[in-house]
Amino acid sequence: MEESVCRVTLGNITKEYKKGTTYSEIAREFQPDYEHQIVLAMVDGYHLRELRKTVEKDCEIHFLTTADPIGNDTYRRSLCFLFIKAFHDISGHDLKHRVRIRVHFTMGPGFYCTVDKKEKPDETFLAKVEARMRELAKMAIPIQKRCIDTGEAVELFHKYGMYDKERLFAYRRVSKVNLYSINEFEDYFYGYMVPDTGYLKYFALYPYEDGVVIQMPSKEDPETVPPFEPYNKLFQVRHEAIRWGDLQEIDTVGALNDRITTSDMKEVVLVQEAHQEREIGEIAKKIASRKNVKFVLIAGPSSSGKTTFSHRLSIQLKVNGLRPHPIAVDNYFVDREHTPKDAEGNYDFESLQAIDIEKFNADMDALLRGEEVYLPIFDFKTGKRQYSSRPKKLEENDLLVIEGIHCLNPELTRNLCDENKFKIYISALTQLNIDEHNRIPSTDGRLIRRLVRDARTRGASATRTISMWPSVRRGEEKNIFPYQEEADVMFNSSLSYELAVLKQYVEPLLFAVDKNSEEYLEAKRLLKFFDYFVGIGSECVPTNSLLREFIGGGCFQV
Repeated sequence: MEESVCRVTLGNITKEYKKGTTYSEIAREFQPDYEHQIVLAMVDGYHLRELRKTVEKDCEIHFLTTADPIGNDTYRRSLCFLFIKAFHDISGHDLKHRVRIRVHFTMGPGFYCTVDKKEKPDETFLAKVEARMRELAKMAIPIQKRCIDTGEAVELFHKYGMYDKERLFAYRRVSKVNLYSINEFEDYFYGYMVPDTGYLKYFALYPYEDGVVIQMPSKEDPETVPPFEPYNKLFQVRHEAIRWGDLQEIDTVGALNDRITTSDMKEVVLVQEAHQEREIGEIAKKIASRKNVKFVLIAGPSSSGKTTFSHRLSIQLKVNGLRPHPIAVDNYFVDREHTPKDAEGNYDFESLQAIDIEKFNADMDALLRGEEVYLPIFDFKTGKRQYSSRPKKLEENDLLVIEGIHCLNPELTRNLCDENKFKIYISALTQLNIDEHNRIPSTDGRLIRRLVRDARTRGASATRTISMWPSVRRGEEKNIFPYQEEADVMFNSSLSYELAVLKQYVEPLLFAVDKNSEEYLEAKRLLKFFDYFVGIGSECVPTNSLLREFIGGGCFQV
């Protein structure tokens, strides 16, 4: 006879529950022990479960809240669904004539969305949508989930006018598709959902440019909606990526797959590369037009392609009659024994205090005065600075191309005049989304790049790279992102075709992650993500492409 009771362990507590009890029921019992709202359950160490699921056997549970990265993502995804549902309720569209809403990219802790309407949503309309969202939240409507055949889902998406999803699932090899619904309103989302709309209490809507920002809490403060602070320079770069994707008709994964299977991808690749080269050339022209510029400062988060960008920019600067000389800020590291340490007692190489700022400014100032300077070369094996055997001197058309994570921080170049500096922010700002309601975070694109590069250049496993990624992200949040609006120009290094190429490199690395490791869930998520893509070979990628910095075979690599 089958057991009707399951033993459930949470920490040092073990309790019995009737088989079929939902994780949500158990979560309500233990919620007082958690500071933030429980939204997911981790079962037996590596099975992530939505709270609507039921206990069917003895198990160990660890609850995840909105303060956990996965939990916070679940909250934000569910909130997007609530926004789309409320928007349709207010606009009066029926299920067969849905208004087209596109969730594009992050704006601080929020999401920037656009709506395909003749008139852009104004404050009055958005106030009605927000009121409807709060009404639905108070009703605590269950967010239902059903599983249907992929073929049936494709027909349903066509019926609803969700042609982006119809194209997406035309390439999926899985036999089933999970759909979520709030009352009669149904949609597909890549990832988990909260159990009901009652969880979605914290948000605000702001009209911005030609769209709307759904402002949400961060994982650091999950119950507080911060005020909306636009990043205008970053927005313009990201908005241009939307325009470019629409112009090329490659805005979603389904659209990319269509191009891969029906077009000459060599031409698609060359057009994307030519577009980037034109932008790099425009940046070089801006630098050349400012006669007092002697220091080109380049900063950006991990795996943005800074090294290749610096080489390509240098070539374009030479085309404009200038003589660029590369310098890495890392050569100004203080000696190892003077390097600051983090809270865990490890060397904090990403701290500004790990750089000898006084020496850096003194050398740059001396070069600006026309003096000869022996520049340092940091020996990472000994942890000591050495010095070049030949001095550097800046002539009339010379300038320094300086790369480092702190290059946009005014403190790094505090003794140098602004008229002598030209600051560039570079990041891989993903211009492709899974579909119109499911984003591809730029952080995912950069992590995938890094997984491939670390394996190729350092022999690092995917487990190692994934384990280090949270620390890398914390360093970016502290040292890079706060200064991005300081840049004179921003450059988007993302290529719309790159994930189709990276697929063949990264999948074997992810399959090698042990399912008993803490990194397995992330590896599993990324493997599922790549199921959406039709892969392509790398033979059509030019040797000067930014992508070559990660997959190898580039003309700038030693």
